[in-house]
Amino acid sequence: MSTISTATHAQAQPHADIPRPLVLLLAGGAGMAVASIYYSQPMLGVLSGDLAASARATGFVPTLTQLGYALGILLLAPLGDRYDRRTIILVKSALLSVALLLSGLAPGLPALLVASLVVGLTATLAQDIVPAAATLAPEARRGKIVGTVMTGLLLGILLSRVASGFVAERWGWRAVFDVAAALVALFGLLAWQGLPRFHATTRMSYRHLMGSLAALWGEHRELRRAAWAQGLLALGFSAFWSTLAVMLHQQFHYGSAAAGSFGLAGAAGALAAPLAGRLADRRGPELVTRLGVALAMASFALMGLGVLLPGDAQIGLIVAATVGFDFGVQATLVAHQTLVYGIDPAARSRLNALLFTGMFVGMASGAALGSLALASAGWVGVVALSTASAGAALVVRMSRRARR
Repeated sequence: MSTISTATHAQAQPHADIPRPLVLLLAGGAGMAVASIYYSQPMLGVLSGDLAASARATGFVPTLTQLGYALGILLLAPLGDRYDRRTIILVKSALLSVALLLSGLAPGLPALLVASLVVGLTATLAQDIVPAAATLAPEARRGKIVGTVMTGLLLGILLSRVASGFVAERWGWRAVFDVAAALVALFGLLAWQGLPRFHATTRMSYRHLMGSLAALWGEHRELRRAAWAQGLLALGFSAFWSTLAVMLHQQFHYGSAAAGSFGLAGAAGALAAPLAGRLADRRGPELVTRLGVALAMASFALMGLGVLLPGDAQIGLIVAATVGFDFGVQATLVAHQTLVYGIDPAARSRLNALLFTGMFVGMASGAALGSLALASAGWVGVVALSTASAGAALVVRMSRRARR
């Protein structure tokens, strides 16, 4: 702790090198924060029985969590440009820890639904941590450092369901929220000791701050390209993950545990983030976006050949393709963040909010369209949808380089 605790009362110095323990702390905090919005998904069956609620009613738990996260990205993430990010991170850490604890103590479904909405809102802590890391990082290493923090965030997304199912099966669903609350509280304590203060980059009111989002969107074509391309990739990503369990059950009679284990394959792909960051630092983020999108499209297309293979070989191909497209999607996201953060350092929180809003819209659209594709055309339809969306993202990235 001695390495990072010296920064407690210091101001953020964007041109000084950032200590590795602080990078790892931010990566862990981002992962724990974003994992909070996924813990409930593997436990819906248990929740339904324990709280004496219908499956349809308990389905609102992850829905409200995701809704809260979407609202938090749009309405709260831009505050990082107006206020000290350290203060925002500490306050959100405390509130998220309390919301998770209240989720574990919920006496019934109504209380759990309210707590889930607050969990989603405060889990946007992750979207404050990433711009903080970008601000602290020297320009020459920004891609690598953002990539490392994004690895933590992505591992939180991909491993949260596995961890949740494991803990809930052995100690009950309430223990999942209790452990998560303790971990977030621990991160808040370490951040209080080790995270420097940040200068606000604007003094505009909240109303004008939110109004500036439209101006930033209209002014910066590179931002729009990044949001469109990442949103299209997220569409294919979400279409795959939202239908995988159904397909595995229908075609191979696999249970939810087997579907959850595919998250480990996705986690392997998440290791792309630091590699993509280093490549972006050396060769430029534009190249990384094109390579990442092309890899994702090729992996989705390769998955379509699985219908020609016997069962075990098809599963092996899907696993390999999962690593490939996840590698491509995450590499592209890190490169897009490097591009977007370089547009206007004074508006990094707002730019990040716009980028992730586009990504979230793609995720939501992919879940809906993936279900329709599976119902109407089977697994081949899902693969075709994902391949086409990645192809559209490649068209966006291959278009003439924007001038800001």
